[in-house]
Amino acid sequence: MSVSPAPADMLTDAMLSTIDAAQEQINGLVLGKREAVRLVFVALVSDGHVLIEDLPGLGKTTLAHAMAATLGLGFQRIQFTSDLLPSDIVGVSIYDTATRRFQFHQGPVFTHVLLADEINRAPPRTQSALLEAMAERQVSMDGQTHALPDPFFVIATQNPLDLAGTYPLPDSQLDRFLLRLSLGYPDHDAERALLDGRDRRDLIKHARALLGLEDVHRLREAAGAVHASEALVDYVHALVARSRHHDGVRVGLSPRAGIALLRASRAHALMAGRQHVLPDDVQALFIAVASHRLVPETDASDGRDLARSILHAVPVD
Repeated sequence: MSVSPAPADMLTDAMLSTIDAAQEQINGLVLGKREAVRLVFVALVSDGHVLIEDLPGLGKTTLAHAMAATLGLGFQRIQFTSDLLPSDIVGVSIYDTATRRFQFHQGPVFTHVLLADEINRAPPRTQSALLEAMAERQVSMDGQTHALPDPFFVIATQNPLDLAGTYPLPDSQLDRFLLRLSLGYPDHDAERALLDGRDRRDLIKHARALLGLEDVHRLREAAGAVHASEALVDYVHALVARSRHHDGVRVGLSPRAGIALLRASRAHALMAGRQHVLPDDVQALFIAVASHRLVPETDASDGRDLARSILHAVPVD
């Protein structure tokens, strides 16, 4: 005699079915980027932000637009330029002669999904305007605090090669991104389908909203309840500790990085249909979580290579 699943189990199955459908829709819009799409959803479910670093024309902006359309949430895009001001992001207070008071007019940061396009083309003062928003989910202006919508999800992009007129993100800004990833060139079949298919922008306009506010909140709550054993936490701690004295690393991972890795691993496990975290979840995310937080000893070193080396150096007990 079969046992009927508990309501919580049915809820999880329904959520997983919905998020699978959402990923499949985006994979139909952004061809050949299944791994990147999965990682973006991991960041969303674990209440983090994503930095996509890659060459122009590889689908960074298309992925952000497809994500927003599939979520059915508020979406804003900010094109970062050298003359962008902090007020262009967070908003500005304007004096109202009728009320004789300053009224705060919200900037584009007051949205659910924010695309910060080419974020490294704005000067540090403007980049820092996002710092409080990303970390605290709020904006302070004229002594008052304004809460941002919940959820608040930032997808930022930057070009790693064309560095003329750019301002590298400081470590404090990079640390606000849960994951850093790159898309890479599509494979042969995906690129052939792109060349022969409809315009991606037109397809995104007709995309269905498969998730909503309540779905995102429930997914995040479910991810927070995923179990991480003592042995699993020890493994995460061993990775973080190893990064601080690994060859080629000048500054290793902070405790906040370890917390971020564990949080993302819970979301990864949930999306795989499990209620417990495995070392496989940690290993699947470690490079994306750690590479932009590691400070190499030399400029010639790459954070991804260092993260991969650390991962290989720490055994799974």
